[in-house]
Amino acid sequence: MLVTALSSSEQYVAGAYVVFLALVLVYLAIMAAKLSRLEREVVELAQLAERRDAVPEDRAPASSSQAQPVVR
Repeated sequence: MLVTALSSSEQYVAGAYVVFLALVLVYLAIMAAKLSRLEREVVELAQLAERRDAVPEDRAPASSSQAQPVVR
């Protein structure tokens, strides 16, 4: 097997590839963390929507923009 030492220019190229790979891995880790956080928020919003839909109309709190009189 033939093993040769890398020249200085080849070392820079190899170093650039290592730095690029490290940056890609850091980017992927950040995107995975954001995706995880967004997934938790979507689940929480879905639960809030289910709870809101489960509250009967006459017991639902009226907001100021949607205040309507309850006819009985």
